[in-house]
Amino acid sequence: MASPSPRLAAAMDGIAEAMDRQFDLLLPLPDDPRRRLFEAMRHATIGGGKRLRPLLVTASCALFHVDPDAAMRVATAIECIHVYSLVHDDLPAMDDDDLRRGKPTVHKAFDEATAILAGDSLHALAFELLADEATHSDPFVRCELVMDLARASGPDGMAGGQMMDLEAEHQTYDLQTVTRLQQLKTGALIAFCIEAGAIMGRLPPEGRAPLRGYARDIGLAFQIADDILDVEGSEAVAGKALGKDAEQGKATFLSILGVERAKLQARALVDQAIAHLGHFGHEADLLRDIARFTIERDK
Repeated sequence: MASPSPRLAAAMDGIAEAMDRQFDLLLPLPDDPRRRLFEAMRHATIGGGKRLRPLLVTASCALFHVDPDAAMRVATAIECIHVYSLVHDDLPAMDDDDLRRGKPTVHKAFDEATAILAGDSLHALAFELLADEATHSDPFVRCELVMDLARASGPDGMAGGQMMDLEAEHQTYDLQTVTRLQQLKTGALIAFCIEAGAIMGRLPPEGRAPLRGYARDIGLAFQIADDILDVEGSEAVAGKALGKDAEQGKATFLSILGVERAKLQARALVDQAIAHLGHFGHEADLLRDIARFTIERDK
């Protein structure tokens, strides 16, 4: 696996540290019976993870010279949604995983009820952050952020994709259905990350097509890379269990296309994503680096 470019490596280190600081500040431990809930939320959010989604938010916001502190609030909101989805995804009722980001999953470190409440609370915190005037002075911008993240998180986005993923254990999906599943489960939140910069920068919707194309293509490339890592990767590096899709007989890009075709498709998607950024200059170089690293990572 290739290492990230020096620019991307620095950005990844920076966003990881920033996210840990944000959650440390947002989730102080109260001296009352809620303490266990806050401990579980901190366990889920602080330390580990690629932090790809918040990095995409800050990179897209940089295209439009958005205030970095405001961009960080949106980045934290998307990470709240992502982490809440992982906490719930790991529950026995869904994937029943014991390991996440190299440490015990929340329901293992605490208990199932606390894990559910921790996920619920992170979901709520995301929208609290977006709705706050500190995120943007324009209430219409804040409303659009809330609307888009709600859509990307719900039945027409991540949750809908997760339902399709659960049903995949009992049905045989073709390539079109697998693509739709992943566009909802993974791609919808990635699309929000990129669109968030345009929303914060007040770019009209009709001017966002290239950014949407970039998000669509890296979202699919990211999932193909995940499918490949699920077969060829290391559990120690990934920090989670691998090979579960094959055990459950789920159709994936890899099972349908085969390894070599899947790798070719992922590379083509990355090239296409980068081409969507053609009218941007050096300000989009970090997004280009992220696209390349999408299929070069080892976790």
